[in-house]
Amino acid sequence: MNKTVPETYFIGDACLCWSLGGRIDRLTSLQVLWAYRRLRGDPALARLGVHDLVPSYTALAAHAGPLCDWDAVRRVVGDALERIPSDEKALAERSRRHALPVVYRGEDLARVAGHAGLTVEEVIRRHTAPEYLVAMIGFRPHFPYLLGLDPALATPRMDSPRLAVPAGAVAIGGEQTGVYPETSPGGWNILGMTRPELLYGIEPGDSVVFERAEG
Repeated sequence: MNKTVPETYFIGDACLCWSLGGRIDRLTSLQVLWAYRRLRGDPALARLGVHDLVPSYTALAAHAGPLCDWDAVRRVVGDALERIPSDEKALAERSRRHALPVVYRGEDLARVAGHAGLTVEEVIRRHTAPEYLVAMIGFRPHFPYLLGLDPALATPRMDSPRLAVPAGAVAIGGEQTGVYPETSPGGWNILGMTRPELLYGIEPGDSVVFERAEG
């Protein structure tokens, strides 16, 4: 695997990002997560003024206070990025596995099935089949963005987002799937419902499986 030289850029004056790629894929996410795990809680970064590290699909962001020594931060993070393994198997580290029971009676289940040209039962089977990688947490606290959705289930977002998607809604937006941790606006297609409190312990790099439940 050829390593990409990370592009760096600031978001405002208190956040520096390192971009490892230009598209969403499992390999790039695993690279970002490998570096994130090595660097989170690093006392050297804390001494330099970094108070938070946030992974995304393709980048790692360092948030810091006004007295941060950004040149030194670049050196610490750059050293970790240089050590990213070239073997994908070495990137896929053991993580916590979270099983989420889902009652598949969502109001958009038929829409997803129609778009995919599948039966509702086949949509449920395909959605519960993968073990998903938690690539990042975002949009709302505890909202897991999951990699591993069957491409056949990719469904465009709603033309008009709902003003209130219920907490615990399991949904698909484009090629992504995730779970709403609290009631909020959203335009993803709702497949079913799970218990939102199960999301609280999920972290980037963990894995998630959906299990069909009755209810």
